[in-house]
Amino acid sequence: MTTKPAAAAARATVYGYPRQGPNRELKKAIEGYWKGRITADALRTAAAELRAGNWRQIAEAGIHEVPTGDFSYYDHVLDTTVMVGAIPDRHRAAVEADALDGYFAMARGTQDVAPLEMTKWFDTNYHYLVPELGPDTVFTTDSTKQVAELGEALALGLTARPVLVGPVTYLLLAKPAPGVPADFDPLTLLDRLLPVYAEVLADLRAAGAEWVQLDEPALVQDRTPAELNAAARAYRDLGALTDRPKLLIASYFDRLGEALPVLAKAPVDGLALDFTDTAAANLDALAAVGGLPGKRLIAGVVNGRNIWINDLSKSLALLGTLLGLADRVDVAASCSLLHVPLDTASERDVDPQILRWLAFARQKTAEIVTLAKGLTHGTGSLSAELTANRSDLASRMNSPVTRDPAVRARAEAVTDADARRSQPYAERAAAQRTHLGLPLLPTTTIGSFPQTGELRTARADLRAGRIDTAGYEERIRAEIQEVIAFQEKTGLDVLVHGEAERNDMVQYFAEQLTGYLATRHGWVQSYGTRYVRPPILAGDVSRPEPITVRWTTYAQSLTSRPVKGMLTGPVTMLAWSFVRDDQPLGDTARQVALALRDEVNDLEAAGTSVIQVDEPALRETLPLRAADHPAYLAWATEAFRLTTSGVRPDTQIHTHMCYAEFGDVVQAIDDLDADVISLEAARSHMQVARELAAHGYPREAGPGVYDIHSPRVPSVQEAAELLRTGLRAIPAERLWVNPDCGLKTRAWPETRVSLENLVAAARTVRGELTVS
Repeated sequence: MTTKPAAAAARATVYGYPRQGPNRELKKAIEGYWKGRITADALRTAAAELRAGNWRQIAEAGIHEVPTGDFSYYDHVLDTTVMVGAIPDRHRAAVEADALDGYFAMARGTQDVAPLEMTKWFDTNYHYLVPELGPDTVFTTDSTKQVAELGEALALGLTARPVLVGPVTYLLLAKPAPGVPADFDPLTLLDRLLPVYAEVLADLRAAGAEWVQLDEPALVQDRTPAELNAAARAYRDLGALTDRPKLLIASYFDRLGEALPVLAKAPVDGLALDFTDTAAANLDALAAVGGLPGKRLIAGVVNGRNIWINDLSKSLALLGTLLGLADRVDVAASCSLLHVPLDTASERDVDPQILRWLAFARQKTAEIVTLAKGLTHGTGSLSAELTANRSDLASRMNSPVTRDPAVRARAEAVTDADARRSQPYAERAAAQRTHLGLPLLPTTTIGSFPQTGELRTARADLRAGRIDTAGYEERIRAEIQEVIAFQEKTGLDVLVHGEAERNDMVQYFAEQLTGYLATRHGWVQSYGTRYVRPPILAGDVSRPEPITVRWTTYAQSLTSRPVKGMLTGPVTMLAWSFVRDDQPLGDTARQVALALRDEVNDLEAAGTSVIQVDEPALRETLPLRAADHPAYLAWATEAFRLTTSGVRPDTQIHTHMCYAEFGDVVQAIDDLDADVISLEAARSHMQVARELAAHGYPREAGPGVYDIHSPRVPSVQEAAELLRTGLRAIPAERLWVNPDCGLKTRAWPETRVSLENLVAAARTVRGELTVS
């Protein structure tokens, strides 16, 4: 098919870019500032250099309009909270004393003041800081960051478009502040917030902005008529401003649905829409409303969330169809490139044939530029590029790397019985209590213990050949001995081996399963300065040999208390990887589940009586539209049960979830049929315990009493009070005591005291129950 040239030259743009730098320079600078190694000015200089480097790189690649304002020291939603002056009262003094330190206090907390709640950004593994609002919230304008970063880009001679979180999405992401009734709706503050956005827009126009992008991803979710009316009112009012730049409203991650006609009719100057995956429905919806006459359309045709190369011919055909539906059509990725690594050129360990199939942020910018060129000049201008692209796509499709007949035959042979425990929960619980002999309110941790500098150095030394495998394993044994001894001394009831040998809860398993490949430099921000390297799931999955049995068995040999076997569940293995897009996700999940089932069964055979299969991504991966929930939850819960259902009744199966809105998936949590679930609850004030109780959840649960994403050490009294709150929702015979999440990111001094306080709190409350 030959695409005709566009009426006007198509522009290439992106909505955001990876923040960390080629070697995670931002992480190092921020953590250096926290530790007092560098000054605030040095941190600001490092950040400015990274921003300038990003802008220069993408402009030199051919991006016509660079984004500003997307860069953040911690989180762009927290940046918006600062921009609109919605500082929680408990942090106001710190922010007024020092804006930078106050900013980090909101993100991380201090010993005396709790941080903002943190949860997942839609259905991604990126975490944002939840705004806390109430009827008394007063918004004030602070556009300093947005104006300054625009000025930096303009000073480089670049065309720049500031990117802001839109007012409707900001309010829909917010929660009632502590002490505010739970039924308070932050969206009622819209009329109070819009004047602040009007001032920010005026400031940006005065600073030289021609366009400003307002991101409204919350509108791709199911929205009530009242919420849609609020969106219509917001953009009617902002569009009617006389002192403003041109407004581009951006949505991504799914189809806009009923919100599309609302935005299409709004007096704004352009829309940015996602045209990948399920969002491809935006094409039909756009045609149904008569397109965007007189407006700009930015078409997100390059997948900004996965790392497979674009089908250029397919995207050009779609772009050609869009030409008649807007005044001008420009080209972009489907969302910010924050969600992918920086550059495949750094991956020298990946097979060159497979590397041809991959596109990280720099490669995606090149694809966007190529598509804009083809849309402007016609496909005839891309003969060489299209030929190479077809060859790369065919290489992947026909590669033996992607298919294993034995794996596929095993998956096809699965029956319903394979995904069901042999006895109902009540009978299993009785057998487990007899077998394990645990006290009331049993204490445990989620799995990982601090990853010290010595451990990281040992792994680096092993990779570099400075130590041999025997030397490395001796270091791991010593670490496990220390972790077990500490837990026994502290008085924890169910122990863990600490995961000293693991680099990451997904990557560690991926490196030992077929079908996966690991990157060396493929870092992606998860939250703050926490970066992960999602493995790439390229082919069919199996487990050639046991992964965790050796170290778990060794830990168990050091103690008479039960030691949990620790695995990452199949949904999380998919969600926190760059997963293959050439077959249904449910098929891939079944393959991963069968591989993990082998590991679970081998752990049990080696004498492990408690096995935890973590699924923190179960809620995160929930589709954004309710109509898509049933199909997803069916294969997701089946995959977990398939992993765990081959064990004896007296083997206790745990699962763990963190930092998500669990109330949306309580029935699915029930359907997992795990014996015990531990969940994040400290920052959300035991909300999940109330949600489990309202559902009538019948099994054991451990809502966390120690927020491990903050350096704060919870006191005995604080943990005990959280436990008492949990007991108001969950009976004592079914309540566990544990941190919110793993302790990998924490330091040993705070970990020791926090866990000692946790055990003391459990003993205190246990004593109260015995007396009563």
